Amino acid sequence: MAGKILHYFAGGNTARGFYSLYDSNLKDLTRLFILKGGPGTGKSTLMKKIARQWLEKGYNVEYLHCASDNESIDGVIIPALKAGIVDGTAPHVIEPKTPGAVEDYVNLGDAWDSRLLLESKQEIVKLSREISHAFAEAYSTYAEALRIHDEWEKIYMNNIDFEKANNLTSRLIDMFFGTIVLNKKSTVKHRFLGAATPKGPVDYIQNLTEDIPKRYFIKGRPGSGKSTMLKKLAAQAEERGFDVEVYHCGFDPESLDMVIIREIGISIFDSTAPHEYFPSRDGDEIIDMYKAVIAPGTDEIFADEIERVAKRYKERMSTAASHLARAKQLNDQLEKIYVKAVDFSVVDDFAEKIQADFLRQAEHQEEMANPVLRV
Repeated sequence: MAGKILHYFAGGNTARGFYSLYDSNLKDLTRLFILKGGPGTGKSTLMKKIARQWLEKGYNVEYLHCASDNESIDGVIIPALKAGIVDGTAPHVIEPKTPGAVEDYVNLGDAWDSRLLLESKQEIVKLSREISHAFAEAYSTYAEALRIHDEWEKIYMNNIDFEKANNLTSRLIDMFFGTIVLNKKSTVKHRFLGAATPKGPVDYIQNLTEDIPKRYFIKGRPGSGKSTMLKKLAAQAEERGFDVEVYHCGFDPESLDMVIIREIGISIFDSTAPHEYFPSRDGDEIIDMYKAVIAPGTDEIFADEIERVAKRYKERMSTAASHLARAKQLNDQLEKIYVKAVDFSVVDDFAEKIQADFLRQAEHQEEMANPVLRV
């Protein structure tokens, strides 16, 4: 039986600039290949190729998607092998912590013809500068949108019943965990369930919660306490020794959008735009924060103000997305230059070497799991 793919983002284009959560997902690996090389050098293709081979062997894999082009991946992890490959180039620059012992560089620059790239030097420099500018404009505009979103949140924060919010969280903690405390240290992974991409918001909630029996869909308004509740639930899970997947907001990474505790089969997530979903199977349940903790009539009383702030927010978000789209368009042009200069047979050779290393890793694990006594 083929393995399954878990999809998520480990980096995002956010209101706080490019935000990386890579370390949280790579720190427990015992083997990591860090790819270096320019755009169009086949990094994503190499990783997908190796991932497919392990999927066919029945291994589950994790795809760390690229927020600037979600059809590409910036990393792949094979959890059972504790092994992975990651794109270590900007903006998610990754350097080895134990070089040679755990991490190894793979320099895909060995596959390109520098003479051909020198012929296009001026165009490469120009495109690179324009790409950086487009991203800077996107981040600046997202920051403006966040300030507007803060105004939106204040409307509801000024009308929240904090005692009711705390009581609701306490009830969920009791419901989820009871008196259970596990005799082990929690493993916590920080990720993004979605991202702002050149094609607009993209999320992988359905994939991430596919095998979760009990899903809680949090409904509400900005500032109605969704993220605060998720942070408290994640903290309780960690304190009690449960492994936790903490999914940050792709717009404001200091907020949370989802918590998954697979050991008890529970996921709870912010199910409002741009990742709005509704119950679709047994075990799905809605938690309506507006009804539970916000003063009745708040929507109606502040309708005009809410309409104005929502309009300003959406305009800024749309403008920011256009800057990301521009960056992608420019990057596509840059990739075409590099593609013409790359000998992809060299990239294939690197892929074979990495695959051989992973096979040795698998064989070693099997030997450790099934020791044979030799006389």
